[in-house]
Amino acid sequence: MKKQVVLVTGAAKGIGRAIALELARVGYDIVINYLTSKQEALDLKNQIIQDHGVRALAIKADVSSEVQVDQMISTIEEELGGVDILVNNAAIDLSNLFHLKNAEEFRRTMDVNVVGAFNCSKRVYRRMLEKEYGRIINISSTNGINTYYPMCIDYDASKAALISLTHNLAFEFAPYIHVNCIAPGFIGTENELDGYDEAFLEEEIEKIMVGRYGDPREVAYLVKFLISDEANFINNTVIRIDGGQKGSC
Repeated sequence: MKKQVVLVTGAAKGIGRAIALELARVGYDIVINYLTSKQEALDLKNQIIQDHGVRALAIKADVSSEVQVDQMISTIEEELGGVDILVNNAAIDLSNLFHLKNAEEFRRTMDVNVVGAFNCSKRVYRRMLEKEYGRIINISSTNGINTYYPMCIDYDASKAALISLTHNLAFEFAPYIHVNCIAPGFIGTENELDGYDEAFLEEEIEKIMVGRYGDPREVAYLVKFLISDEANFINNTVIRIDGGQKGSC
């Protein structure tokens, strides 16, 4: 049986990297999309091939660009046969004090975090429908549900929009393509932990019922489940993975 091909956007670091590694470990072929982290993406590709013996590509593309997404998917189709599973993980967070934010940054955040997911989904769905099989996982955030930080108002809005996009895509692509959304809380990636002092991190951990921040691999485990046959009756769902986050902020 042909291996399934998974495209993970924004996969060179953090949650995306953990997803790529875990899915490679269980036998999926992996496409690592990146924009700026070329060396990390190439190192990850080589690690996946060496450690897990699956096929892997690393492709640079700005997911907010229809042209670049089209080129990326065409390359995947030529080299691996196409995308069976799409994980829309690519995101930016241009945090800043509210009064210093501007419309250009807001638009860029929406373009990457929401339009990027739309572009990738629109480019892969026809082949999925032809095969009568496909899985799309959108990586949102509890920031899009009930965690509010005015410093990242644009990021929060984009993650809420991604939840809405999930519901609409699930409706449009049913019954063959399942579209689900994962909303992580405080996950201990490089971006989350760098730049914060110990007092702030302690305050954040106090808001989490399990008393710690999450590991990126725990998000990867949830993705692995949602794309497995065991989750065939799960569709159009938003699943929080936040350790029991207490309320807002």
